[in-house]
Formats: sequence, structure tokens, C-alpha cells
Amino acid sequence: MDRPDHSTVERQIQDVIQSLYQVMVQVSSYDSAGGRPTRDVLGSELTSLSRSLQAVHRTASSQPATAAGAGAAPGELPSIPQELIMYVENGRNPDIYTREFVEIVRRGNQLMRGKMHAFSGFRDVLAEQIAAGMPELKEDVAKVVTSTGGDAKAVMAAAAANSGSQ
Repeated sequence: MDRPDHSTVERQIQDVIQSLYQVMVQVSSYDSAGGRPTRDVLGSELTSLSRSLQAVHRTASSQPATAAGAGAAPGELPSIPQELIMYVENGRNPDIYTREFVEIVRRGNQLMRGKMHAFSGFRDVLAEQIAAGMPELKEDVAKVVTSTGGDAKAVMAAAAANSGSQ
């Protein structure tokens, strides 16, 4: 089954919010002495809210397992981080949580990228020194450098220049 598009889900959630607002209005203006009309209007608003919630539930139930999250059963709702729920319950804006989360991930990615560059530089220096010091291992060193994403030709050229200068 196809994943529902964003606009469908957004419209359904807006319908739920509108229904909740209408129920709030009817409850705040409820007239128990007025009798039947007020009760009927409130009843119809509650029915409308129920239909809106059922539509959202049907949409969520039709989600394929990949849309619901990795390892989730079909129809299972996506997992919302507990930190985000607490953030909203404390009256904070979820967009701020998202912005802070993205900033933390960005910093972590920069740190990881720096480590990767440092280790690749260390790999190249080590390979140059091994190839220059033990020429019989040049082929093995070239294989290791290539399999770890390095440029074996450049490392071997540097090793040759390094061994020639000694």
C-alpha cells in the first residue's frame, strides 16, 4: 500500500484540531438548562471529532512497515522520542528541539569527519614509512591503502621519494 502524502496527513490533523476547537467552544457555551439544542450540537461535534480521529488512525494503520520505522510492525505508529514529548509537555516549541538536535548532529558529524581525515592521514604516513622501510611489503601496503579508501599510487610515490632521500 502506498504511503499517504504529507498534505493528506496534515489535512487530517488540521481536521482533528478544528474538531477539538469546536468541542471546546460548545463545552464553554453549554447550557444545561437550555435543553436539547445545546446537547445535540455538542453530540454532533463529538461525533465529528471521533470521525476525524478515526481518519487519522486509518491513515496510520495503512502505513507500510518502512514508513512506521525500522523493525516496526505494519500499522504501528512511528516512534516519537521521549525527550521531544517532555519538551512539548513543558510548553516548549518542538521546532527549537529539532533545531538543537540538528546542531548536535552537525557537530558530531564535523567531529567524525575530522577523525576520519586524521586517521586517513595517519594511514598514509604509516603506509609510506612501512613501504620505505620494508620494500618487500609494498604490494600488501598498497592493497591495505586501496581497501581503506586511500590513494595507493600517491602513497607509493611518496614512499619511493622517502626511501630515495635516505
